[in-house]
Amino acid sequence: MKVCIVSSCGGHLTEVRALKPAFSAHEHFYVLNDRIALSDDMRDRTYFIRHSERDWLFVLNLWEAWKILRRERPRLILSTGAGPAVPFALVGKVLRIPNIFIETLTRVTRPSLTGRIMYRLADRFFYQWRALQEFFPDGVYGGPLV
Repeated sequence: MKVCIVSSCGGHLTEVRALKPAFSAHEHFYVLNDRIALSDDMRDRTYFIRHSERDWLFVLNLWEAWKILRRERPRLILSTGAGPAVPFALVGKVLRIPNIFIETLTRVTRPSLTGRIMYRLADRFFYQWRALQEFFPDGVYGGPLV
């Protein structure tokens, strides 16, 4: 099984990398929305896409997602957010690639915009704080990742 791990840089990437024991046995690759120094295990398996802040670059992100997902053909998309999660989820729906989304750890009492969108798009949705249950009644409480 091949896994596509989509993330913004910084805290979102730290969170999704905390799940590495769950996906490291599977073939996987990363998609990041900013160029950063990569750890050794991410080299030669990371795509960089344009950074979009809910602007016209979102359309470009859809095109980038289409090209990457068609080339790699993953069986699953995994993300903790933020921005790049949405275009990859939308293209993943078209290509019938299941999506797992984990609402970010920093959202303790109120959901993020990405979380509210991904709640409707993700095949499995997890949140890290019990207070979010009222916003995500069909989601799964998983506790903090880090």
